[in-house]
Amino acid sequence: MEARDVPIPVPALVTEPRFAQRLREHLEEEQLLDGRYRLQEVPGGRVALPVVEEKLSQLRLPQEIPCGLVQIQDPVPSRAARRQTPAQKLQDELRRLLGKSWSSELERDVPRAWQRHGDLVLLSEDCFRAAPWEKLGPALWETVASALGARRLARRGWVLPDGMRSPNVTLLLGQDGWVEHVDNGIRYTFDVTKCMFSPGNITEKLRVASLPCSGEVLVDLYAEEGGMNFHFPSIWACSNPEQSRFRELRWQSASHPASGEERGPPAVPGPCPQHCHLLPPGIGYFTLPYLVHAAAAFAHACEWNGHAVEALRRNLALNGVQDRCHIHYGDSRQLELRDVADRVNLGLIPSSEEGWPVACRVLKKGTGGVLHIHHNVETGPSPAPPQTAVLQAEQGSLEGAGSDGEVQHSAEDGGKETLGARIRPEWQRWAEAAAARVRGLLVELHGQPWRTSILRIEAVKSYAPHVHHLVLDLECRPMLPT
Repeated sequence: MEARDVPIPVPALVTEPRFAQRLREHLEEEQLLDGRYRLQEVPGGRVALPVVEEKLSQLRLPQEIPCGLVQIQDPVPSRAARRQTPAQKLQDELRRLLGKSWSSELERDVPRAWQRHGDLVLLSEDCFRAAPWEKLGPALWETVASALGARRLARRGWVLPDGMRSPNVTLLLGQDGWVEHVDNGIRYTFDVTKCMFSPGNITEKLRVASLPCSGEVLVDLYAEEGGMNFHFPSIWACSNPEQSRFRELRWQSASHPASGEERGPPAVPGPCPQHCHLLPPGIGYFTLPYLVHAAAAFAHACEWNGHAVEALRRNLALNGVQDRCHIHYGDSRQLELRDVADRVNLGLIPSSEEGWPVACRVLKKGTGGVLHIHHNVETGPSPAPPQTAVLQAEQGSLEGAGSDGEVQHSAEDGGKETLGARIRPEWQRWAEAAAARVRGLLVELHGQPWRTSILRIEAVKSYAPHVHHLVLDLECRPMLPT
């Protein structure tokens, strides 16, 4: 069923033109004039003045003004109404639909924010829960869709605890939940009732798209994990028995501030760091930029969510790169690939360390390659003072950064990069420890010396108080016998 624009009659007082101005002044003084609609002429040469339906019982008219009560079947919106935000328009349309049943309780139950996916609007789970809404049936969803300029409507619930970040979304109006987004020139399609879309981490996506990957083979160990900021609430699964329920942390919207759609629920206290693991969404957020923009010759994408696999297949075809990617359906920790990759993406937070042994196995044994390691790193409560850090040659070098202490971005050049000098000590220590850990894994795997060099520490964003999402670009090369 699709939304229909069906006019809803509004009450109005009709009078002769010579009394119209006096009646208008009286209604304005008593706050009874409905400013959402224009005064309009009705049959018989009379003028109709819309009035607020909920206040009809308060109507007291001067006896010298002859008038009568009618219903305007096709009311004309006023100029002010045409300037309404979608949130205001939605509330007004619902007030009209409910009439005398409207209450402050229902007003609080009307959403102030939502997500727009083309002609589909996705509502939050905490709206339209009051009992009176159920009595309206399909008319409610048709009114909501019409007010928001949508043809389809859905409502989300908590992400399902199935280990695959599956959204719990109910389609309220329309035939299916398939939508399409364009992000940095790449087309993404997915079913909102089955998968999530991440508009976040755009700087990292742009950086990946600019990497010189021509002729390279990529392995994306977490194609399903690519995004970290969502159209849906970020959900943490906590193994701590005292915190064993899923908790909403934050919600980011890609909609426009002026539309009344950007606001989401405020952030709540973060997860317990010892037990919680982020369950992010994904449909190939990094796999596609590597193929479409960075010109990788071939990609192996690991995905264990069947719904995301279907979306990824469609996305590869939409962007014309389906012949340059093989999807490995299943747990990436069980990946049987070896000795194939020039580059490995490990886009899982808070830590991708569980995938490091797999990444080492898939790197080309003879030439090695580059690992892009995502990780959440805790920092102290105060930014560290600027410093000039020089690492050992075995681990690369650091130089240049912005005045705010954040690492500056430069293009990868010839497989060797420099890194901003003003990095926080915790970031540097984590990068050095990661480089040593990976080097040990490679030596153990191949029985010969390997060199690991830090090319870059990319600060993606502040993830939570004193926690930063970083990406370490780590070059791994076998050392030739002397």
